[in-house]
Amino acid sequence: MKVCIIAIGQKMPAWAQTAFEDYAKRMPPEWKFECKALKAEARGSTSTAKIMQAEAERISQAIHSLGKEVFVIALDERGKAASTQALAQLVAEKQSAGCHLAFLIGGADGLDPSLKQNAHALMRLSDLTLPHAMARVLLTEQLYRAWSLSAKHPYHRE
Repeated sequence: MKVCIIAIGQKMPAWAQTAFEDYAKRMPPEWKFECKALKAEARGSTSTAKIMQAEAERISQAIHSLGKEVFVIALDERGKAASTQALAQLVAEKQSAGCHLAFLIGGADGLDPSLKQNAHALMRLSDLTLPHAMARVLLTEQLYRAWSLSAKHPYHRE
C-alpha cells in the first residue's frame, strides 16, 4: 500500500523538515510512505481561483500517479475531526482493501473546491489554524501513531 501526502509547497523550515523526516523514517516499509511536495503557484500574477485551479491540476496528476485504487482524504478546516483510533481503523481498512491513501494539503489559499468535492473524505487536523509545515509534520506523526496503534507497538498509549 502507498501512503502519500500530496502537499503544495516545496520549502519547509529546517525544523519542520527534520521532524517530518524523523517520523517518515519510522513508517513501516509495507506502506511505501512518501510526501510529494508540489510547486506553489506564484501569488499576485492572477486571481486566487486560477491559482487554486493550477495547484489542483498538479495535485490531480500526483493522485493519478499513485495508481487506480486511491482513497483521497482532503485536509480542510471544515472537514470532520478524526481521532487517532478512527484514523488507525481507516488506514487498516484501506490496507485490507488494497487501496492506496492520498492526503491532500493545499497551498496558502487552501484546496480548490473541485478537489474537496471529489475527495472520499474531508478531514481536519485541528480546530486551530496550522501553518502548512506544521500540518505536514502533525499528519505524518498521526499516521505513524495510527500504524503503531494497529500494530500494537508501544508508541501509542491510551
